[in-house]
Amino acid sequence: MLYIDTNIFVYAALNTEDYGDRAAALLQKIAQRKEQAITSVLTFDEIFWAVKKNREIEKALEAGQMLLNFPNLEIVPATREIASLALQLIKEYSLPPRDAMHAATAIAEKADYMVSTDAHFDRVKQLKRKNL
Repeated sequence: MLYIDTNIFVYAALNTEDYGDRAAALLQKIAQRKEQAITSVLTFDEIFWAVKKNREIEKALEAGQMLLNFPNLEIVPATREIASLALQLIKEYSLPPRDAMHAATAIAEKADYMVSTDAHFDRVKQLKRKNL
């Protein structure tokens, strides 16, 4: 099972740099059930904010709706247990709070890999990161 970091959805939505095509291809594999995937409920907030910042509100609404209706993607709630693990990860690896929540969610849900372009996740011993 893959944990999909927000930046994968943002690259696909905004088609930025050369990551856009690769992000879209990965998301297509997930939609076609060739990969099993999860993400955090925080991803909704982050993708909406990123798209709204770079495009008009209508595009942000579309991106949010796309995430909520994305086939074969489980959206994991933020729980007290995940927040507690995130706090440990912040202390141990100096991760920013939102990234710690993503890492904690991936760990708690026993994801095989976290797909992210953020290399600082490589410091987290409990995670295996795949880049695009």
